[in-house]
Amino acid sequence: QVQLVESGGGLVQAGGSLTLSCAASGNIYRINTMYWYRQAPGKQREMVASISAGGKSRYADSVQGRFIITRHNAEKMIWLQMNDLKPEDTAVYYCSAQIVLQGLEDYNGWGQGTQVTVSS
Repeated sequence: QVQLVESGGGLVQAGGSLTLSCAASGNIYRINTMYWYRQAPGKQREMVASISAGGKSRYADSVQGRFIITRHNAEKMIWLQMNDLKPEDTAVYYCSAQIVLQGLEDYNGWGQGTQVTVSS
């Protein structure tokens, strides 16, 4: 069993900041790339940011320069620091990870999501 648990969502005013956390646990041998996705009402889920095991990060154009993804490999955690938040950032944010299980099977894990609401 593998679990990804997000925390840190909430309500914030435009221009404010929030930091999301995601912790992975369970039958994990190795975690490769980890991701933050988001899904706004009526829209498709989109990738916000990703970070490789080596620390290379990538961002969606819409958040480049405002969001920062970080990772602690030993703790099996990632964070998403979100600055200068805009109402259009309102969405449910999901953590995802490319995981290799103890039996060396590949597994794509997802968290349950955390709501971020940005008021104007």
